[in-house]
Amino acid sequence: MAYAGMICILVAFVLETRGRLSSRGAPYLWLMIVGSGLLALRAAHTHEWAFLILEAVWCAAAVWALFGRRATDTATS
Repeated sequence: MAYAGMICILVAFVLETRGRLSSRGAPYLWLMIVGSGLLALRAAHTHEWAFLILEAVWCAAAVWALFGRRATDTATS
């Protein structure tokens, strides 16, 4: 589980820094949601509270960016 989360985040980061993904695009945000969500679960299981907070906030920010933007886009259409 931890390795899958780590791979998701690293793939998103590498593709974004190489210009293959936009950090505001759905593929990047989904990779961040899945990756940070998996790492948050692992942190909770191992009682790594600081890491849990980091990953939970990172996951929440990606969810907000993905779904908050869609709600705003729908409201302005």
